[in-house]
Amino acid sequence: MPSVQVLDAKGKQAGSLELKADVFGSEVRAPLLHQAVTRELADRRAGTHDTRGRSEVSGGGRKPWKQKGTGRARQGSSRAVQWKGGGKPFGPTPRSYAKDMPREMRRASLRAAVSAKIAAGQLSAVEAIDARDGKTKSLVTALAALGIAKEPTLLVVRELAEGLTRAARNVPWLTVETPLHVSVYQLLHAHRVLFERAGLVALEEALAR
Repeated sequence: MPSVQVLDAKGKQAGSLELKADVFGSEVRAPLLHQAVTRELADRRAGTHDTRGRSEVSGGGRKPWKQKGTGRARQGSSRAVQWKGGGKPFGPTPRSYAKDMPREMRRASLRAAVSAKIAAGQLSAVEAIDARDGKTKSLVTALAALGIAKEPTLLVVRELAEGLTRAARNVPWLTVETPLHVSVYQLLHAHRVLFERAGLVALEEALAR
């Protein structure tokens, strides 16, 4: 059965937490993780790109020259795609990049992601993070005491407090999330994953089969 050491605010061991094997000991399936990450990154795309076709650009209402007798190629509009200022052929139009993924596959990918972090020794837990003063320096100092330096880090807390949110927004390498909103991409992108004990228990309950 997998377990994780729980540290106190000073970085000293304050106990350990036994974790459910069906959540934190799941098989790490790379194709499933790839599908989950691809879906998440695709959903982030706005899809607002747009180009104008020949029917959308202004002008070109009159035939440039008569059909025959000029020696030049026949043209119907000066806004055809081969003309300067004409429409763009086969250009992008607004669309949605959203991808579907069954709920059980999404849950399985989260289980695989946290299992991979446990196996790699990149997941740790702390009793609680105190950032009530809302100061970035205090938060960075507290993380340094836990052995976390300036590297991509995911901090998962039971609930987002205003002080913690204000302190973390000036730390470019830190992402703060709650257990019910943490994603596969966030877990895999982070070099270190730090859970509050309550946040880890909440995630375990949410992902338990």
